Amino acid sequence: MIKSKFIFSAYSLLVSCMLISSSSFAQNPVPATAQTKPVILTGATIHIGNGQVLTNGAIAFDKGIITQIGAAGSVSAVTGAETIDVSGKHIYPGIISLNTTVGLQEVASVRATLDYNEVGQINPHVRALIAYNTDSEVIPTLRGNGVLLSQAVPQGGIISGSSSVFYTDGWNWEDAVLKKDDGIWLSWSPFLESSFSSEDFRVTVKRNEKRQEALEVFRATFSDAKAYAEIQQPAVANLRLAAMKPLFDGSANLYIRAEYAKDIVEAVKFAREFGVKKVVIAGGDESYKVASFLKENQVPVILNPTHRLPNRVDENVYLPYELPGMLQKAGVKVAITYTDEWWRTRNLAFLSGTSAGFGNVTPEEALQFITSNAAEIIGAENTVGTLEKGKHASLLVAEGDILDMRGNVVKMVFVKGGKVNLDDKQKRLYEKYKVKYNQK
Repeated sequence: MIKSKFIFSAYSLLVSCMLISSSSFAQNPVPATAQTKPVILTGATIHIGNGQVLTNGAIAFDKGIITQIGAAGSVSAVTGAETIDVSGKHIYPGIISLNTTVGLQEVASVRATLDYNEVGQINPHVRALIAYNTDSEVIPTLRGNGVLLSQAVPQGGIISGSSSVFYTDGWNWEDAVLKKDDGIWLSWSPFLESSFSSEDFRVTVKRNEKRQEALEVFRATFSDAKAYAEIQQPAVANLRLAAMKPLFDGSANLYIRAEYAKDIVEAVKFAREFGVKKVVIAGGDESYKVASFLKENQVPVILNPTHRLPNRVDENVYLPYELPGMLQKAGVKVAITYTDEWWRTRNLAFLSGTSAGFGNVTPEEALQFITSNAAEIIGAENTVGTLEKGKHASLLVAEGDILDMRGNVVKMVFVKGGKVNLDDKQKRLYEKYKVKYNQK
């Protein structure tokens, strides 16, 4: 009994200390309130997101939906509207970040903040949806650079689970979600595997001896899932197989992580063999080698980060920069991402900017890699990705070109018509230490 009282007292003291210490730190901004009156932004250069640009344009939205967009003189006045003059600035659709762990992990070295990896190898029933943490301090840093949507993706295993797409503003996952369970993620077993030596920094590539075993697991799993999907009312419910049913009726994507050209072709053929309607390649370092195959099969690609060196010494040093443009010119739907580097996702626009500089594409085409193309890949093109009448009023106002680090100064953000507070932890630290060092 004495021991119990001591434990309870110690626990109470610990909780009190945690509450006191937490109160000394600023919290994330309150999410935007729902739009209460019409808003008209006028005088800006509007980048639609589909390649079109309106100079001296205006955009009006009400109840979170875009109601008018066009030249400043063509947008009619609305009774009770708040008109904001943004002359000289630029308006863009919200940037969409695919294939990330934003909201699923916070501090890499603290296991308790990591919620992206489930035990086991076959987990199609695992949902990133309910694990998404809207209180993450990383999320406000994203929207400060124009990233208004992110796709939270589970990792681990060979079938990781299903992803969902969230706004980077909201009270909880129910409030922030745009698209639930948009697809299931599979890691294709590569023909070749590489290992890195920290002693001499040498990369060794050899044939993957365990590949056939993994492919047999895939085949058995998809055979069972397809048979299960054909049963109208199964006598015994199977959560794993039930989660894969949307793959066969086209209501969800099958995202396949694959890098080598041989693996990409085999993975797509495998999916088609089992009647999977929508296939997306994630990674795709060698996708340019099979671009015609991808175009023929209408398979989009979500590329790895392009701010990197090429994977082979005999490749063009600028290949990663040029890759998005190469695929675009070949007729392949392409998006760029930062994969699982959640904390770097805020710099996503600059990946597109680099592709415009090296990839033989215009800045407006490069913008599509992170807006309209991404929206089409996740099946949300009717609500986001471009600034058009009837779509969500989720947009940003910037001082200049958001694809350029010098111009990406975001002044205002609206998510479904609600004006978002752009404060974040990094801005607060900057203001704090600016005071300290200005005193010297």
